[in-house]
Amino acid sequence: MALALMLSVLIGSNPVPPGQLWQAIAGGGSDEARYIVWSQRLPRTFAAVVVGIALAVSGALVQAYTRNPLADPGILGVNAGAALFVAIGVAFLGITTSTGYVWLACAGALVVTVVVYALAAPARGAADPLRLTLSGVAIGAVLSGLTTGISLTNPDAFDRMRGWNAGSLLERGFDVSLPVLPIIGIGLVLAAAVAPSLNSVALGADVARSQGVNVARTNALVVLSMTLLAGGATAIAGPIGFVGLMIPHIARWLLGVDQRRILAGSLVLGPVLVLLADVVGRVAIVPSEMPAGIVTAFVGAPVLIALVRRRKATAL
Repeated sequence: MALALMLSVLIGSNPVPPGQLWQAIAGGGSDEARYIVWSQRLPRTFAAVVVGIALAVSGALVQAYTRNPLADPGILGVNAGAALFVAIGVAFLGITTSTGYVWLACAGALVVTVVVYALAAPARGAADPLRLTLSGVAIGAVLSGLTTGISLTNPDAFDRMRGWNAGSLLERGFDVSLPVLPIIGIGLVLAAAVAPSLNSVALGADVARSQGVNVARTNALVVLSMTLLAGGATAIAGPIGFVGLMIPHIARWLLGVDQRRILAGSLVLGPVLVLLADVVGRVAIVPSEMPAGIVTAFVGAPVLIALVRRRKATAL
């Protein structure tokens, strides 16, 4: 984590010598160095850390809740809902700033999750994980089609959304990250509160009830937590894929099957992946940049194939 943070501040398309870099962090050095550090590198690094934490922890939650080793936050339609609301705001409401995207994306994520949960839940009781997954995939596919249609019929909206839709951290200043921080903070508190119950839920609903776990409340808190986390991350950087898929597996391999350890490990490993992906994207096609979401896709696709072929991956 420390190494990833250091690389994120040091490396970029506009190089700054390490000596000037540390002077700029302390408030000295040249005006150019201070501008690069305080206006570009540090806000971008902060955004990457927040996004990495939120995506990784939400991925761990959704895998534990659905008992599906190939699940990630997008499986509940969270990313699709956020993208649709942003497309509507850009195309019909004239919203063009990243700060405006934040609230639209959060609202879209919450609304779609409520709809998916309502469709999956029976008349009484909690939603079944399998039914929730199927509902999320179906709703997500429909919303993705609507988003594509809006973008193609409105070239201006498509141009403005292109960077956000690719999962980019470019120009994600503190004005974008800080407003979402309370949302992600609430999601992390809920995740910490529900973590002890997830070990019992993983053994089945009947076993969890026999151990005194309120399964309906646990399910509701898990869904709310991962919606806040994934929605907040998507609001900041757009739909960055595979982070919520890969990181929980790495944490599980390193720390064991205790969900409390997996959540804690994901909280540290998630920012490392996003930070390194962002650093690689900055220098991969200089002088242009490759969005972090594309870099994680290059890394995540082989991991997904390996998980599909690995029999033990189904043992959650």
